[in-house]
Amino acid sequence: MKILISNDDGISALGIRTLANTLAQAGHDINVVCPDRERSATGHGLTMHQPIRAEMVESIFDPAVKAWACDGTPSDCVKLALWALLDSPPDLVLSGINQGANLGTEILYSGTVSAAMEGLIEGIPSVALSLTSHKNKDFQPGANFAKIFVGQLAQNPLPELMLLNINIPAVKWEEIAGVCITRQGVRRYIDVFDKRVDPRGKTYYWLAGEVVEDVEPPVGLNLPENIPIDVHMIRKNYISITPLQYNLTYANGLNQLSEWNFKFP
Repeated sequence: MKILISNDDGISALGIRTLANTLAQAGHDINVVCPDRERSATGHGLTMHQPIRAEMVESIFDPAVKAWACDGTPSDCVKLALWALLDSPPDLVLSGINQGANLGTEILYSGTVSAAMEGLIEGIPSVALSLTSHKNKDFQPGANFAKIFVGQLAQNPLPELMLLNINIPAVKWEEIAGVCITRQGVRRYIDVFDKRVDPRGKTYYWLAGEVVEDVEPPVGLNLPENIPIDVHMIRKNYISITPLQYNLTYANGLNQLSEWNFKFP
């Protein structure tokens, strides 16, 4: 398969190198276009008021991998790759492997998920991959699963256009309990900002906070309740796969608001 890989951790991140090299060595045609530095939590931002530059990168990846470092956001990278850098569209867009989980409502801020979402917007099946630890540096289990998963997609394409958000537990390959299809949970934080004072006596705030993982999604979303939540299955060492879409229309809201009767003079 021809695969475009991006991320939000930057061109030097171990996660993207492990993923790209593993898939290239499995015989896939791999192109990497990713930020030239870390651009985590940038969401789906695009660069509108300044030029975007991209330079080819050598020696970081397997010789079979073509790679560019871009000074834009993760979404910029995928858009630039699809419209300017690649000679033909890829069969699949992969984003990752991210250092840290992208679970629950964290996906709204995630540059990793946004890069994959850009592929989906352009009509290409896309996958976001994340290792659920900020400290564990063993990305090989995630890359091994990606190799198996991509091989299956090559034989059995997705039935519909969608984005798959995959989170891999930070354990050894033999400790992974299995693979589970999940629905998106809710991640909320407490004590979000740490208030500090700098040497000049000025107050500043550092985004921190402790995550609360076991918050159920709101009712009324028309989601099957028998499907487990992503944050729950990761705790049990399952690989979590959650299908996502970019259309945020609230179906129940349409039904409820249709009963409103606006009267204008």
